[in-house]
Amino acid sequence: MDFSLTEEQQAVLELARQIFADYSAPEQLRGLERQDDPQGPFDASLWAALAEAGLLSIGIPEAYGGAGLDFVATTQVALVAGETAAYVPVVATMVAGADTIARFGTTEQKALWLPQIASGEVIATAATSELTGGVIVDALSSLSTTAKKVGEGYVLNGVKACVPAGLRAQIILIPAAIEGAGIGVFVVESSSLEKERQEGTFQPEALLTLRDVNVSGDRLLGGDGANGAEIVSTMAINVTAALCMLEAGAVTSAVNLGAQYTAEREQFGKKIATFQAVGQRLADAYVDAEAIRLTALQAAWRIATGVDAKQETEIAKFWAAEGGQRVVHAATHVHGGVGVDRDYPLHRYFLLTRQIELTLGGATKNLLALGSAAATK
Repeated sequence: MDFSLTEEQQAVLELARQIFADYSAPEQLRGLERQDDPQGPFDASLWAALAEAGLLSIGIPEAYGGAGLDFVATTQVALVAGETAAYVPVVATMVAGADTIARFGTTEQKALWLPQIASGEVIATAATSELTGGVIVDALSSLSTTAKKVGEGYVLNGVKACVPAGLRAQIILIPAAIEGAGIGVFVVESSSLEKERQEGTFQPEALLTLRDVNVSGDRLLGGDGANGAEIVSTMAINVTAALCMLEAGAVTSAVNLGAQYTAEREQFGKKIATFQAVGQRLADAYVDAEAIRLTALQAAWRIATGVDAKQETEIAKFWAAEGGQRVVHAATHVHGGVGVDRDYPLHRYFLLTRQIELTLGGATKNLLALGSAAATK
């Protein structure tokens, strides 16, 4: 693959950096945190600016109010969201929500939801983790949420856990086992669900309870003939690639903060960046950050070109989970006590990286999955 961006993709990246820079200075982020919103910090002004600039709709087809650009362009917005640790749910809305509806929705479903997402009016997400017997599992490995056909609609029951932006989203894509008909994914308005806050390291998530939730038949994504398992699998791959790009942004900023600090901080009459151990630590962190970015970009490029990206996404997951923690620990270490100061921006990248790692499943699990895939070839 060619790791360079096209002119359109580069333009998206530059525009995103301009807009995020205007709203995501450390003092602005602290202001959002002090509001103590029970749904978690959210920058409504930044969200509106992203919508006005057309960045929320980069991957939405032009017929539905978007720019119709490819998946790599979409992930550039996630990259910048990670670089700034901004409080906006770009991955949940742009990838889990809009990208999935654009790929698999009926014409009517696209016309209903995509323009509202493009305008910033609707925040979307997907609930792909199940709470079964007190254990959180992914929907494809153990789907306990059920959908019973009743008349022209369905009745949904189940519990979804760790739903990103689930406390704030207006619509949530919910996979469920349809009695006698496989898996279906339903576009459900969140107002019909019971919500509980689940704490995250960076942002809270939602525990959703579906108790005899009635949905009309036209909320089944793709209609009656859709392959729900394919939808969930594709969504999981695409969201993972986008999360890895979000992580790439976060760890790159963590490395840059470390480089800036050590270039200015003096000890024993010398800049600490000149100490061999400090320089080596940051060099290793830089290599990890680049590995995360390049493996995420490779996964995004394969998705954009329509070729199989499953294994490449697993590789990106491993680097994001394993390398990400090494980077933020190294950045914190070279800062000394400053690195854990809540008034200093580094802690946000640490918390965001930790939440992404937990969402992706941890390095050991990802490495085992890669090993198993290699062994079966």
